[in-house]
Amino acid sequence: MFTGIIQAVGEVAELQPRGGDLRLRIRTGKLPLADVALGDSICTNGVCLTVTELPGDGYWCDVSNETLDFSTLGELSQGSRVNLEKSLTPESRLGGHIVSGHVDGVGEVVSFREDGRSLRWVMRAPDELARYIAHKGSICIDGTSLTVNAVNGAEFDLNIIPQTLQETIFGDYQLGSKVNLEVDVIARYLERLLQGNQAASPGAGGLSEGFLAEHGFSKGARGR
Repeated sequence: MFTGIIQAVGEVAELQPRGGDLRLRIRTGKLPLADVALGDSICTNGVCLTVTELPGDGYWCDVSNETLDFSTLGELSQGSRVNLEKSLTPESRLGGHIVSGHVDGVGEVVSFREDGRSLRWVMRAPDELARYIAHKGSICIDGTSLTVNAVNGAEFDLNIIPQTLQETIFGDYQLGSKVNLEVDVIARYLERLLQGNQAASPGAGGLSEGFLAEHGFSKGARGR
């Protein structure tokens, strides 16, 4: 588990295609590795990756086909900058929100503009993730815990302060840049719980207005 508070910006040092998936070597820059052991997890651009080797200036990790399909890691190249965070310990401060490092999908930068000393960003999520993004809720962008300022369909607004711009890869984004998205884990589990026994049915999808009305969770419910 992670907090979404980025500890360092690293760099892709090497990529090795391996039978369809990928090995990555990440230089960690100012991120201290003295307390990192083989098998530990490091959140890399929002993706929880397992440390397989420690060459001294960073770490090696394996990236599976599943991860390549649901994240932007397959688009990295040598020299690409990445957000880094080591996993939580019992003494860690939960400064952001609970982040699993399990990317839900890839979003896109729609626009950005100055807003005082901050930058106001608009991101677009895949349609199937829009229902999990709420006004003043939390979302993880490339491993960074952020507050959603506004929602308009599948698009949502973020306010990025100068500290975040300086300590993350947000300053590298351009219009059309692809980003890893992880929605609030509580929203995912709540949806599944509300499905009740229907969650065990093959092909059970997300909640619909009809489902909520039928089970008394919306104004459409009758006789309850």
